[in-house]
This record gives sequence, structure tokens and C-alpha cells, in this order.
Amino acid sequence: MSSDRCLAEDVVAAPSAGPPSLTDRVMSAGRTLSAASVLLHQAMAGRSGLSPAEHRAVRLIDELGPLTAGELAVRSQLSTGTVTALVDRLEYKGFARRRRHPTDRRRVLIEGRADRIRPLRPLLGGWAEELARLCEGYAEPELETVLHFLTCAARAQEDLAAELTSR
Repeated sequence: MSSDRCLAEDVVAAPSAGPPSLTDRVMSAGRTLSAASVLLHQAMAGRSGLSPAEHRAVRLIDELGPLTAGELAVRSQLSTGTVTALVDRLEYKGFARRRRHPTDRRRVLIEGRADRIRPLRPLLGGWAEELARLCEGYAEPELETVLHFLTCAARAQEDLAAELTSR
């Protein structure tokens, strides 16, 4: 696929007074990755007949298991009212269902419908294999550094998104 096209010298930063620093190049690569991620998720959503927000909710439920509407709202950074309407649409489209919480009758869990979600997984198969091959080209300490950076960057991005949506 495309990993053989990925060279460090291909990653450049915005024009500046001199050659871009490594930090500038990392920031540029992060913006490129973010844009590519948005495009991928929009394409995945479109292929599955879901909106991007619906696709994100299905992905969260698939990864984390059944969630309450409140938990889904926090994880997706949507309001509880928006999540209620979103779950209504997911139920209508057959991707999720509501069921009583096993220990608290006042709560309802939203769970994914495996028969509808399972067919979506192969859409990412080749991409996931490519990423696994890409990881094979790095030593374990390098991958630990990448993991740390990506985890911290994602947390910072989630924090900013939460701040922006709460204003």
C-alpha cells in the first residue's frame, strides 16, 4: 500500500526563515495524520451508511463494550441530548440497541449489534496490516516512544476539544 511512500524527508513544515526543525516537521506530520484520519473516518462512515458521529459512536461501543448514554456522551464529547438522538438513529439503522443495566434498573446500556458491526471490520483490514508492517521496522524502545507521543498528543487533542465544546 502506501507505507513504502513514507519517507521522513517527505514531511515538511510551513515555510519559515530556515530549514524546518524536527519539531516543525513532527507538527506538520501530525496535522497531515489528523487530516488523513478525518478523511478515513468520513469514508468509513459513508461506506457503512452512517454519519461520522454515528460511526464514531459505533466504533466506541465496539471497542469498549456496552456504555450508558452518559458514558457515550463523555467518550464522544457530545451532549446527552445529542447522544439520545444519535442512539435513536443507530437503533433505527440496526447498529445498536438499548438494554437494561444488569445491576441498576434506572440505567440503560447501549450495546452494539455484532451482526451489523462485524461486516465493517474488514474495511480496515489492509490498513491495519500495513500499520503492523510499519511497526515491524522499529525497535521496541522506538515504538514505546511513538506510543507515548501518540497517547499524550491524543489526550491533549481530546482536552482541547472538550474545552472548545464547553465554551
